[in-house]
Order: sequence, then C-alpha cells, then structure tokens
Amino acid sequence: MKVCFSKIIYVFLILLALLGWLNSPTALILGFAFTFVFKNPFQSFSHKAINYLLKLSVIGLGFGMLINETLETSKEGLGLTAFSILLTVGVGFLLTRALQVDLKLGHLITSGTAICGGSAIAAISPVIKAKSKTISIALGIVFLLNSIALFVFPVVGHFLNLTQEQFGLWCAVAIHDTSSVVGAAIGYGDEALRIATTVKLSRTLWIIPLSIFSMFLFKTKGEKIKIPYFIILFIGAIIINSYHILPETTTSFIVILSKRLLIATLFLVGSTISIKDLKSSGVQPIILATSLWIFISIFALIYIMN
Repeated sequence: MKVCFSKIIYVFLILLALLGWLNSPTALILGFAFTFVFKNPFQSFSHKAINYLLKLSVIGLGFGMLINETLETSKEGLGLTAFSILLTVGVGFLLTRALQVDLKLGHLITSGTAICGGSAIAAISPVIKAKSKTISIALGIVFLLNSIALFVFPVVGHFLNLTQEQFGLWCAVAIHDTSSVVGAAIGYGDEALRIATTVKLSRTLWIIPLSIFSMFLFKTKGEKIKIPYFIILFIGAIIINSYHILPETTTSFIVILSKRLLIATLFLVGSTISIKDLKSSGVQPIILATSLWIFISIFALIYIMN
C-alpha cells in the first residue's frame, strides 16, 4: 500500500513540475525530501530518465536561441572554458593523491567538476572501467554539490550585482551538471539562461579529448568513446529558429515546455541522491569534490569580474 501511495505522489509531483507550478530549487528539494521519506519507487527508471529528459530539454531550449548570438557567446567563453578545464583536471589530479582518494573515483569526480557533471561521469566511467559503486558515489557527490549550487549561485550573483552575462558565464564554468546550470540561470534572466546553456554545451564537447586522455592515464584499450550527439540536435534547433522555419508560436511553446521539462528533471535528480552511498564513501571524496568546486568557482568568479 505504501509503495502504491509513493508512486502516486511521485507522479503527481512530476506533473506539478510539467504544469509550471514548481521552480528549480523547489523541485530539487521535493525530490530529495521524497526519497528521504518514501524511498524512490522508480530508482532505475529515474537514472535513465534524467539522461534522456535532460538532453531533450536542452535541445528544446535551442529553439529560443539565434545562431549569430550563440557563436559570439561560444567565442567569448572559449578561453575561460579551456583554461578552467585544464586547471580543474590538474588540481583534481593533485588533490586525489594528496587526500589518498581511490584514483578512479577521484578521476570521475574531477571529470564531473571540470566538464558537465553526471554526463562526464557517465562518459568517462566505461573508458576507465570504473565499478558501479564508484560511479554511484561520484554521481551522488556531484548531484549533492549541484543541489547546493542551485541555491547559492543566484544569491551570490545578486549580492555581487553580476550582470546576466557574467552570471550565465559563471554558472556554465563553475556548476557541474547542465541541469543545475540551466536551473540556476532560469530565475536570473533569459540572457543568463542563453549564455549559460551555450557555454555549458560547448564545454560538453571536451568529453571527447578527456576520454582519450583517461584511456592513456588508466592504460585501457578497446573502449568506445561516447560522443555527445545531442549537441548536433541542439545546434539544429538553433538553426531552425534562426531561419524561422517554424512559426514563432511553435518555437515559444517548445521553449516553455523545455524549461518545465528541465524542472521535472531536477526533481528526478533530487530523488536519486543516495545518502547511504555518500556515507559509505568516507569523507575524503567529499572533501576532494568540495575543495575542487570551491577553487574553480572562486577562480572563475574573479576571472569574470575582472
């Protein structure tokens, strides 16, 4: 009876998000609170759904962007993107050894912090042949820090009077997962959302060189490297909108639906955070992830403001 009731509540909360009655932070908190009270009745489904719904919502957001503005934004953020990724990977490599964290776990946490959270972890883990528990711990820690970022970044942004351009760029560089990047930027403004999404997706392409580097670092061979094909569809959506192939009413509806779909995805993310896995990993991986995150957040903020 309790399982049936929890399933009904779970679906009901997703519907609230899709109807636009929840914002990003509320959806994330409700997901986390739900799992704490009931336990996620769709655990395996949630992990798969996050992957597909996130990509689908990001593609949909492309229908609200224009190609010239997108190219200019990508160009502006290119230098910071490249430098921050290389810096994060280097510092993460050193901290992993200093804190004596398992090398594969440390590398997954570093990869998730450097590029795009869960997507990077999912792409790198088969390349280095990481165990499922190692993957779960890395995802749990990254999702937990994403949750904190969703609340902290907008507050800091308003306190420092960051422009929408500055805030969008900061989110794209310093928040791990695309879902939380977009979730934090949605409430800050449309310009912040556009910049955050564009720059974050340009960072996602770095999964390919990082996968090759990981293969050599852990001396693994014969593993397939995952290419983020959904970015091609995202670019396609931008082109369609730029040349007005679809009516404006249609593209506007797709963008609104995508934003709501993203908020529903954040609920799913909250419902998959496992406190049990985090406790079992010990404190060192959390110290590693938090230190690396704070370091890159402060570095990016100082760089952007100056």
